Amino acid sequence: MQTLKIGTRGSPLALAQAHETRARLMKAHGLPEHAFEVVPISTSGDRIQDRPLSEAGGKGLFTKEIEEALLDGRIDIAVHSSKDMPTVLPEGLELATFLPREDARDAFIGKRVKRIVDLPHGAIVGSSSLRRQALIRRTRPDLNVVIFRGNVQTRLRKLDEGVAEGTILAYAGLKRLGLENVVTDLMPLDAFPPAPGQGAIGIETRIGDRDVERMLNAIHHVPTGQALACERAFLAALDGSCRTPIAGHATVSGERLSFAGLIISPDGTESHEVGLEGEAAYAAEIGADAARAVRARAGAKFFDGWA
Repeated sequence: MQTLKIGTRGSPLALAQAHETRARLMKAHGLPEHAFEVVPISTSGDRIQDRPLSEAGGKGLFTKEIEEALLDGRIDIAVHSSKDMPTVLPEGLELATFLPREDARDAFIGKRVKRIVDLPHGAIVGSSSLRRQALIRRTRPDLNVVIFRGNVQTRLRKLDEGVAEGTILAYAGLKRLGLENVVTDLMPLDAFPPAPGQGAIGIETRIGDRDVERMLNAIHHVPTGQALACERAFLAALDGSCRTPIAGHATVSGERLSFAGLIISPDGTESHEVGLEGEAAYAAEIGADAARAVRARAGAKFFDGWA
């Protein structure tokens, strides 16, 4: 029996996601732990800490080195946070397997107050996400939003050191790390919508690798895959990247899919929302239609300066 090599970033959260993938594969196929090898890979996104990713090159910085290892055969699958994945993948690779989605909401972590609305005037809030920054500014225009880079533990340490009085992180990541206890408030989906793909673990493979495909079919969660197809189509049609504040969240119930999307200016002063429903089998079409609708509503000038 050959060892299946699972590529991942080396952060505690990324490793937790890789270990979850391994555990599900072990259970689905009755295989021992030594049938799998978790291979941590350092990415450009992990190494660049002195400036926003939007200035350094966007989402691809978290996947480039891992995808190179996948293409040259050093690993067999790559485990990613789906929200970090660019909408266009390298030739020969596909993102076709998703684990059941965790809670997609954002979580506020405050040091002196529990909720973002309770922060004092002019308080400093840290975030590395343009979407979160824009939504914070929409919620509280008076707050001072600063760049917060690093993994979850690094950002929590910065909070303890007094760099900021609050920060916002993905609740799913905190849950996977067993850090739910640091959360002081959960942000509602309607007022603070998540990034497309947030809370979902995606598995990237080489197209045509049938043995790997058969293994992954056993752990693929169809409703999550449909929701992500919709959200990623929405993102792709809007040319979404780390340089664009876009939110989108799809839910699947039986054969029906509901999608809510939002585009917002970086300063939080202008936003446009869209909602669509349809058959889950046409998830990608729903996402693309939603993008066209919100583009028409916002007008061409809204997107000036995004790229």
